[in-house]
Amino acid sequence: MLIAADKFKGSLTAVQVAERVTAGLRRAVPTAEVEALPVADGGDGTVDAAVAAGFERREVRVAGPLGDEVTAAFALRGDTAVVEMAEASGLQRLPAGVLAPLTASTHGSGELLRAALDAGARTIVFGVGGSATTDGGAGMLTALGARLLDADGEPVAPGGGGLADLATADLSGLDPRLAEVDLVLASDVDNPLTGPKGAPAVYGPQKGASPDDVATLDAALAHYAKVLEAAVGPRAAEHASAPGAGAAGGIGYGALLLGARFRAGIEVMLDVLGFAPAVERADLVITGEGSLDEQTLHGKAPAGVAAAARAAGKEVVAVCGRLALAPEALGRAGIRRAYPLTDEEPDVAVCIADAGPILERVAERIGRDFLV
Repeated sequence: MLIAADKFKGSLTAVQVAERVTAGLRRAVPTAEVEALPVADGGDGTVDAAVAAGFERREVRVAGPLGDEVTAAFALRGDTAVVEMAEASGLQRLPAGVLAPLTASTHGSGELLRAALDAGARTIVFGVGGSATTDGGAGMLTALGARLLDADGEPVAPGGGGLADLATADLSGLDPRLAEVDLVLASDVDNPLTGPKGAPAVYGPQKGASPDDVATLDAALAHYAKVLEAAVGPRAAEHASAPGAGAAGGIGYGALLLGARFRAGIEVMLDVLGFAPAVERADLVITGEGSLDEQTLHGKAPAGVAAAARAAGKEVVAVCGRLALAPEALGRAGIRRAYPLTDEEPDVAVCIADAGPILERVAERIGRDFLV
């Protein structure tokens, strides 16, 4: 049996989910053969999933979204690195109660990429999601050697708001090692940079952006793309409308400018984590995440796991905190049955607070249903 589940956000990490499900299965069948492969789709928890799969955790001091220094991690195995932008520039890096939609910067994410290059990485999986930022990757580019200047020749202020003052962009100083690596932009988001489906409009409000802030950021990012087009040519405009450009506040756009290729985050991570050989060893796959809902069907980890398992001819069930999908939708996604915590405990607040023990009971039911 293979456990390939994502985190229950706010309650359990993907590693903890695997531990609890394993414990519950073994309550039902003490001799059950269980393999755990915690997964992530490129967002927060991606580095932890890589470390659980055997990568080495590396820590480095970088700039947080507001410029204060934080300790961030990336994962390394051989010459492959897994870098998670949320480690440096995620919402969890902001002080409690503080949101900074106009000024939060991705500079620390660029420093993380540079640290991966320093460690000898030749392939970098760049997982993006959970960002505090909407700066189009501008901070990341400057950390890697780009110069973004205002009309007086001074660096523009950090954050998406500062890009309104951008007059010239010079990318000639970018770290030359970037041209020699395979940079993979791993995301479950395929939005463009700007417009009604762009980064500010769709994701700005969850980062604290008011309607006026959204308009300001959208105009600033459109201007940023225009200035970059003048600096590097038509590809800057092409990248702005490309799928994934709007990921994580537009850091996807910056990554595309660096030569990244965009892939669905869960597909990349399943490759990196070694899902294919693991699923061959399994007779049943257990996947899941905190909420199984419509978003799950659009590139989230459980849908990716189920698709890959179905392609390998394996049966899939899912665990979750709450279930908001009909059985027909689950079936189309390749999931035979879902086991929500709310079946055991109807009070959602209790499910969140006591997710671990409740998940063990749910997993014991799966063991009785499928192993006994």
